[in-house]
Amino acid sequence: MKGFLKWTVFVLLLICCIHTVSAFSVESVSIDPSGSLTPNTPVTVSFKIEAEDFTSDDEIQIFTDLEKPKWTYTIIVNGIENLRPVEGGRTLTISGFELSYKSGDEVVVRVTLEGVAPSVETTSDKTLVRVTEYNDNKAITSSQVEKTALVINSGEVTSTIESSDAALQVYRTHIDEKAALGIDTSAAEAKYNEANQKISSARSRPSNEYAAATEDLKAAAAATTDGETALDKAWAEHEVAAAQVPINNVDAIIAWFKGNASTANDQQLSTIITKREVAVSYISTANDDIVDGNYAQARQKAQDAFLKGNESYTEALARQKQLGSGWSLPIPKINSTVGIIIAVVAIILIVVGVIIYRKRSQWDELG
Repeated sequence: MKGFLKWTVFVLLLICCIHTVSAFSVESVSIDPSGSLTPNTPVTVSFKIEAEDFTSDDEIQIFTDLEKPKWTYTIIVNGIENLRPVEGGRTLTISGFELSYKSGDEVVVRVTLEGVAPSVETTSDKTLVRVTEYNDNKAITSSQVEKTALVINSGEVTSTIESSDAALQVYRTHIDEKAALGIDTSAAEAKYNEANQKISSARSRPSNEYAAATEDLKAAAAATTDGETALDKAWAEHEVAAAQVPINNVDAIIAWFKGNASTANDQQLSTIITKREVAVSYISTANDDIVDGNYAQARQKAQDAFLKGNESYTEALARQKQLGSGWSLPIPKINSTVGIIIAVVAIILIVVGVIIYRKRSQWDELG
């Protein structure tokens, strides 16, 4: 019996020592204007705090980063409203004494905050309201509830738009340079138009649509990057097409060689064909690089292909001209003595031919 009494007293003492935990929730939050803010923009925030079994030792503090804050709040108990005086300052404190009622009572605090968005050196989030419950030891007793808004530096936004526009103009010059070289810029033009439209959209947005403007500028940057990639690819494809030209040309001459029995086994043909095959292998590598997105490497291989293909074509063309129509007439080597004899004989023959021609002419005149 004594043991039972001891345990009973212990349990009662334990119950007395337990601090009742208050509870609150923040409901019906309204922020006007919504979205991002610019400094000195008037802001109104309204919300309700629903308190349950709040203890007199605890308190609720509501903090804001807004400048020139003005707090208006009403404590409603079981539907009966009790308006409190308007207060200023960054922090509003509501004591537990005002919120502690008997269990089962419905206690609601309706709060309206009016202020202006603060100045910021850089675009950043600022606290509109932060609701916190503290116990008598000034320790947080439950989770905080916080609502923030992005406050923007308008000069920073303007600078970002100007920077995006400058990058777009650089991209424009790249397109024009490639177009002048005969490169297909249609895909790059489409991306340019997309980026230009996004920058124009960002420029036209009001300040409370900063987040959307930022997304526009990100989309513009992505379109510009994609466009530069498309331009780089088109440039590589153009170089490959150019490298194919001398190969096609030498193919036509090789076909001529093989189509004539007298030139089909020409001793220089194998060298010409070997160089042509090397050029083709370079083009194959360049096409693989294009597929892999290595456009700079593709251009280098295409240039190598052009040089080797052009070398093959030049040699083939020179050999074809040397062979003429397909026949190579041997030209004997003539020393100086033989040359003089031939020249004298040729002169004698010419003189004899002239004498004979004149005599025939005289006979024709005599009838």
